[in-house]
Amino acid sequence: MTVFRGCIDIHAGKVKQIVGGTLSESDEDGRELKTNFIADLPSEHFAQLYKDNNVIGAHIIKLGPNCDDAAIAALRTWKDALQIGGGITTENAKSWIDKGANKVIVTSYLFPDAKFNLKRLESLVQTVGKDRLVIDLSCRRRGDEWIVAMNKWQTLTETKITKETLEFLSKYCSEFLVHAADVEGLCRGIDQELVVALANWSPIVVTYAGGAKSIEDLELVERLSDGKIDLTYGSSLDIFGGSLVKFQDCVNWNKTHRDFKS
Repeated sequence: MTVFRGCIDIHAGKVKQIVGGTLSESDEDGRELKTNFIADLPSEHFAQLYKDNNVIGAHIIKLGPNCDDAAIAALRTWKDALQIGGGITTENAKSWIDKGANKVIVTSYLFPDAKFNLKRLESLVQTVGKDRLVIDLSCRRRGDEWIVAMNKWQTLTETKITKETLEFLSKYCSEFLVHAADVEGLCRGIDQELVVALANWSPIVVTYAGGAKSIEDLELVERLSDGKIDLTYGSSLDIFGGSLVKFQDCVNWNKTHRDFKS
């Protein structure tokens, strides 16, 4: 069954909601960044909220430098329950597990020079184990295809999201995380075709993020995916300053959809 997954996006040490397409490696002073929400409350507040309401499988994403302290604070709040992504490599993956992460999420490290590197993936599996690894295949749409994007979703890799890609990579990880970067943070609706494709092609659990704007999107994703895909809300959620979706409604949905897959 489709369930609601929580997120804690950290940028410059604060919990934020950002329009995904405006993130940039070169925009050091943030002039090009479009931010929907900046929290006054610390990261551990949101971790505690997920813990108190049993929102299993929530993820923390570090969006750039100066995010480690806030990420660690959240992990300590709910040990061995939250996933962590952002700058994960073979060298630091085990340390994040030791700091309290349930799983590590990896993207850019697997694509040096925008080309998939199997040796890096195999090294990560040897370091933390398949069950502790999530592969982030966040993507941008080009025509009728979805291309995996890295470096804050600004660089397109040579890897397309296909049935063959998902079947191959599923041998090395426990689940996928997929942000639809073109609609991330816009609250204009999900990429329904991508949700259907992920459900048809992936043999393991997938969490989709991007564009969700109403509580009915949980029902929509469940119907489109036959309950195979989970959904994350960001900017539309009231705990992140949104007015379209109530966190308590998402919690209530999860209470009636107990067949959790992870």
